[in-house]
Amino acid sequence: MTENKQLKIKRLCLIIEETLGYKISTPRDFSCLSKIIFTRHHVQISPTTLKRVWGYLKENTETRISTLNILSRFIGYKDWDEYCQSNNSIDIEMQEYFITNKKLSTSKVEIGQQIEINWYPNRSCIIRYIGGQTFKVIKSTNSKLYIGNTFKCSLFIEGEPLYMDDLIQNNETPIPYVTGKKGGITFNLINIVDYIETENNENNNYLLGDQNL
Repeated sequence: MTENKQLKIKRLCLIIEETLGYKISTPRDFSCLSKIIFTRHHVQISPTTLKRVWGYLKENTETRISTLNILSRFIGYKDWDEYCQSNNSIDIEMQEYFITNKKLSTSKVEIGQQIEINWYPNRSCIIRYIGGQTFKVIKSTNSKLYIGNTFKCSLFIEGEPLYMDDLIQNNETPIPYVTGKKGGITFNLINIVDYIETENNENNNYLLGDQNL
């Protein structure tokens, strides 16, 4: 296995842990992940195989592409090739630095609180926490996330993509989704009073514009 492929697999494991909101480090963690993957994608990756991927079992074996395809789909990519294309330049140490930078766990967010998220190019949305690790989109600009969409997320990390679980659009089947692949996201908790004032100002400007026509 080439060093570059090893780095990409290590990065893949880190992203999966970010998505789940905890580090996978015990036999029970690998068993739980195996069950989660089967529930979501209806394919089986054994706990033993996952242990090899994570390096928990020190065996000199090549990870199958079929396994990497499934793990890539787990975090919102089409397959391993698409994941690799989106992660052509990987510096594990730098990525781990970002993880220790600004982050927000959903467990710290109160029901009703809102988060503004921005990502390249010039896209943004505002989401409201409705409980159970679930957020609802209440405002969207230049994004494929639409008002009324809901999704689950356990962790927000600045400078990293946003990995969502169970995204629901138009009452369709829940799907995993990733956004901010280029450059990651920035985010801020919104003071609800500031949000209302901003909305009122936008509405007033819109009305004044109508009067000037």
